[in-house]
Amino acid sequence: MKKSLTLLLSLIFVTSAVMTGCGGNNTTNSKGEGNTNGAAESTNAAATEEPASSEPFEMTIRHTQVGADKQKRLAILEDVVKKVESEVPGLTFKLDGVDSDVNRKEKLRGEMAAGNPPEIFDLFGSPDSKIYAKESKLLDLTPILDELGIRDTFSNLDPFTYEGKIYGLPIGGSGEGFFYNKEYYTGKGWKAPATFAELEQQLADIKADGKVPLAGASKAGWVPLMLANHLWSRYAGPDVTAKFATGEAKWTDPNVVKGFAKYKEWADKGYFKKGELGFEYAEYTTQFTSGEAILMYDGTWKSSVFKAGQSGEGLIGKVGFFNIPPVEGGVGDQTALMRDVNNGYGFSATAAEDPRQLEAVKSFIKNLFNEEMQLRGLVEDGVLPAMKMDQNVLNENITDDLMSEIVAVLNDSGSSFPAFDSLVQADVTTEISNIQIQKLIGGQTTPEKMAEVLQKVQDEANAAVE
Repeated sequence: MKKSLTLLLSLIFVTSAVMTGCGGNNTTNSKGEGNTNGAAESTNAAATEEPASSEPFEMTIRHTQVGADKQKRLAILEDVVKKVESEVPGLTFKLDGVDSDVNRKEKLRGEMAAGNPPEIFDLFGSPDSKIYAKESKLLDLTPILDELGIRDTFSNLDPFTYEGKIYGLPIGGSGEGFFYNKEYYTGKGWKAPATFAELEQQLADIKADGKVPLAGASKAGWVPLMLANHLWSRYAGPDVTAKFATGEAKWTDPNVVKGFAKYKEWADKGYFKKGELGFEYAEYTTQFTSGEAILMYDGTWKSSVFKAGQSGEGLIGKVGFFNIPPVEGGVGDQTALMRDVNNGYGFSATAAEDPRQLEAVKSFIKNLFNEEMQLRGLVEDGVLPAMKMDQNVLNENITDDLMSEIVAVLNDSGSSFPAFDSLVQADVTTEISNIQIQKLIGGQTTPEKMAEVLQKVQDEANAAVE
């Protein structure tokens, strides 16, 4: 039981009052063991029953499609909601929009601890889904996917799989790289850099030209860590982060430290906008779309803003995308790209106890996870499909130059690696995201000291699960 609770508590940072509420709502058995098989049996049993009645009932969908740049994604969800409500008698959905970082790190953790998560919610795959599944908080979707015949249609379900069972579904995939202002580059006679030295020269020249080389917004640590993660993976190898939790590699590896040092060097040279430690993610986008910053390191999902009616409409046809060039002396595949399918939806295990909720879950999955909606996500919102799709179909639907360029970059990468926060324990993620990266940017620590602190937290986290 200690090991089980340690895993769950490592993900939860809530007040003692919420933790007290957890005791009376814990769904583990008296020995502290996750009742995963029991949940699956309940799912199968409930699946054979008819809905109890057609009386009105409400279910909540916690989503993270908030803000002006996510309106296309929200529209897709709203269309699915209408279809499901029309198929399930008496059902009304309540949409609860929450910032993605707040949902993952605050609200959902507290609700899981208290035993009262929404019926349907935005869920991060690894490691979150595995921890919640171990504690029997998530609905086993395996029999539902088999019933719908879509279990083998997903590109990768590993982040949402625990002990051979599936507890969540990825809504789409993503990669990360540099968006750049093609109009500015053309005026300079430049092309996307082919070498790291060329990239650094461009950054210096942009700075000398009175422009901001790189968009920056580090109030939320995950934003600068996108780029930092790719830098240490260039220097130390794309597989290094996966080895931290196993003890095969350390944060203090000299090549990892080189990645930290390069990020600090760029910060010290003023390549990011002054005051970035106080800027939110929305400001990050604005710096680029306004033309103030020439480069922006972000996920491929950001392509959605460069469409008609969106905040980057003025840059349609003027934005390009490139991968970080090879680092001289770097370890491993120097074309590796950060790619994952960690963002998706999960469902409360309590749905197995209510035939009507279970019917709604099936309808939701059927209407959201299909080729039509995957293509809408790609075309309207720039979200890469999480389901297997015929290349000819993709080619027919990709009509804008930016998405074509993104796909070409993804295809040119020889390998990929997931983001750090899907590979290391929550305590480590909190340390680097909430403390260390900001201290590094602000000059309050050194790359070496940062690495030492992270390794200490990593050692403690590794020992907790042994």
